[in-house]
Amino acid sequence: MVPLVVLGAGAGLGLWAVLVGLFPPRPSLASLVSRLNATPAPPPLLTPTQGGWAVRLGSPFAGLLRAVGLPGSTVSQDLVIAERSPETHLAEKAALALAGLLLPAAVGLLLLLGGRPVPWAVPLGGSLALAVGGFLLPDATVRGEAVRRRDAFRHALGAYLNLIQVLLAGGAGVDGALTDAADIGQGWSFQQLRRALNTARLTRTSPWTTLGQLGEELRISDLTELATALSLAGTEGARVRSSLAAKAAAMRQRSGAEAEGKANAATERMALPSILMAFGFIIFVFYPALAQVTNSL
Repeated sequence: MVPLVVLGAGAGLGLWAVLVGLFPPRPSLASLVSRLNATPAPPPLLTPTQGGWAVRLGSPFAGLLRAVGLPGSTVSQDLVIAERSPETHLAEKAALALAGLLLPAAVGLLLLLGGRPVPWAVPLGGSLALAVGGFLLPDATVRGEAVRRRDAFRHALGAYLNLIQVLLAGGAGVDGALTDAADIGQGWSFQQLRRALNTARLTRTSPWTTLGQLGEELRISDLTELATALSLAGTEGARVRSSLAAKAAAMRQRSGAEAEGKANAATERMALPSILMAFGFIIFVFYPALAQVTNSL
């Protein structure tokens, strides 16, 4: 019964995909009118990268996953930070799920041809588990990459603020201090800052506008607050050096507290293997005596 149920579910899913492809749902009139009257959004500052074999294998299924509403809003924001397009991400999810679904079946077929058959439940369970794991693996990878890039950008932003303070103390203007400080640093974070400032120069907009847009795309409130402080300095003549100094000090304190918390968590995780090893050693030492007492009863 179980193979029949699985085959029936697969056939139903395939028929549903064919119907969706032949007769796609029509958008409502309200959505079409809002799309026509919507103001064009500014081009993104973060550019996606292309994938490898998984993208080429799973690209035919990306449209189907997009039709069911994937990726979600949180994953989409993480994709922007990781500089990966949604199509590439969905293609990788489909490819890994397909590979996980077919790998146990192929291994079971090889064992069957080799004269060592296994029960059908083993490859079926392995196929389902690997398919689900392969489908969720790109989400976890993108989430981890986004977290690492946000942390690295916060550290670089603290150094960027210190450089701006030094340049402002030397008599440089706000615009010149922003550009010169971004040119000094290296790495992905300073590359994004330079790209935002170059976009502001080429589009003839204020640099704090593009910096605020970059902060919204990266979901880093510190960069958004920096853009707000710079806009006050550029438009209303506010004293920016003292506010930048306070902001840099607060970021350093928070970074130190976060680093200390991560170090404490790592120390606690390191204690777990030692506890398990000691528990295993106790069992290894006392098991013969316990077995002897149990046998003598």
